[in-house]
Formats: sequence, structure tokens, C-alpha cells
Amino acid sequence: MTPPSPAPATEADRQRALDALHIVGSLPEPAYDDIVKVAAAVCGTPMALVTLIDRDRQWFKARTGLDGTQTERNVAVCDHAIRQPDQLMEIGDLAQDARFADNPVLNDIGARFYAGMPLVTEQGAAVGSVCVVDITPRELNAVQRDALQALARLTMTLMESRSRERDQQVATLLDQAVADDAASPDAAGAYTVVILELQDLAELAQRLGERTLDRHLQQLDHALEQCLQPERGDSLNRVTGSGEFIAVLGSAHAPDTVAAFEAVADDTLQRLGTPLLLGAASTDRGESTSAVFLRADQALSAAKQRGH
Repeated sequence: MTPPSPAPATEADRQRALDALHIVGSLPEPAYDDIVKVAAAVCGTPMALVTLIDRDRQWFKARTGLDGTQTERNVAVCDHAIRQPDQLMEIGDLAQDARFADNPVLNDIGARFYAGMPLVTEQGAAVGSVCVVDITPRELNAVQRDALQALARLTMTLMESRSRERDQQVATLLDQAVADDAASPDAAGAYTVVILELQDLAELAQRLGERTLDRHLQQLDHALEQCLQPERGDSLNRVTGSGEFIAVLGSAHAPDTVAAFEAVADDTLQRLGTPLLLGAASTDRGESTSAVFLRADQALSAAKQRGH
């Protein structure tokens, strides 16, 4: 018997699922570039994208055939596609559809045809799509529709696999940091987890160049390290290949260190023009490390929601 499909996610659930992937703003990855190339080739379109629908924007994880890295959400066709997570959305002529006939972005690129298959998590949250766009009205055939659906499943598998790898790395970092902190004579088993995440790494890499960005990340790592008090068991680690840093602090003076982190974030915004957002959660003995981290991650999502 086929198991029932997950219930549709609310917008808040959907956004939390997207945040949990930690992929919006991430650096380009060849696997996703290959997906859009295959989508365009199979469907015979000049444009193809892997899109993610964030709070107020549509961000492109990969694209071929057009410039730019994002649009406002309110002009994104994919925002309509994700409203029916289990269906491919195909619009033969955008100019004849009242929802899109006056869309300035579509008109600017001359888009007339759209087909997009939602990217849906295992919990049923639609976070974006794999889509193709053409400059002439048309329709896909059955083979092309099946291929687009398969590419969306593959893309979601890649995203969730990447997310699990990150989660495993973070769990290892946390376990080691908490063990070291517990050994500190002043810590008494209490600690604070802080997640710091530099936003829109892909845009920074495009603007500064990857080598310059890497140098800035090293400088940021050093600046954050200077905020720590190692004698009480503080530690800081950067998640591989990202702009995300995980700090574990002894609890006695954690607010002072968090304030120092916030000062580094203000300086980073001034230097790079990109926010360094943080979320923090504190605990004492009896709460699992993963539960503390989850609360810190939720605080980071709330910071993203506030937009600062």
C-alpha cells in the first residue's frame, strides 16, 4: 500500500524547512549547475533554474540562460508553483495568463512559457522548484514532464543529503566542544551555543571573488576567536565550505561574549555590506546538546525573519 502524502506545510513550517537546509545564499555547486543544464537540454528551453522561495525573495541556487541571482518573491512564478507541491505547474503562454501577463520580470526577459516542479522535503514542505522557461509559447511532452519531475526529486535528494552532512559535522563539533567545556573547572556543565551565519555567500563571492571572500572569512574567524575566553572552555568552529560558525561558551559570562560577537557583526556589515546574523541558546545539565542547538537555530531563523 502506498503511504499517504505528508500534509501540506504552513508558510511558517515551509520557511523553517528552508532555513534548516542552510542553502539560501550558499556558494555555487557543480551538481546543481549540471541539473539546470540537463533540464534545459531535455526540455529544449533556453533557460532553466533551481529556485528557492525565501521570505520575500526568490533565490537561484543554479541557473542557465539568464543573468541575476534573485527576484522579489511577489513576481516569482515559482511562488505559485509551490502552492501545489505534488504537481508540475505548466503555463503554455504566460502572456495569456492574467496572473503573469503584466509581470515586469517575465516581460523583461521575454518569457512566454514556464514549467516548474516543486522541491518538496520529506515532511511535505515545498521550498522551491526546478523550472524551465522559454521565449515562445509551447508545451512539454510526457517524457519531458517526467524528466523535470525526476530532476526535482534528484535536486531535493542532493539538498537533504547536503543538510545531513552539515548536521553530522555540527553534531561532532558540538559534542567535542561541550565535552571540553564540561572539563573546565568553572563551567559546571552549563553552556551557551551561538550560531553565526554570514548571509548571501554566493553574492559576496561574485562581487569580491572567491579568493578575496576566503580571506575575509579567515579574518572573520580570527575576529570571532578574539571574543572568546578559552580558559572557561569557549570554542569556535566554522562549518566546512560555508559562512557558518558554531560557538560553545561557558555560561558565566556568555552575554558579554555574545555582545562582542554582535560588535563583530556590526563591523562585518560595514565592511562587506552583508549581515552576519546570530542565534543563541543557553542551558544547564539535563538538556541534550541537540535540543540546545535547535533552539539556537530557531533564534537564528527569527533573526532572519526580522531582517537584521
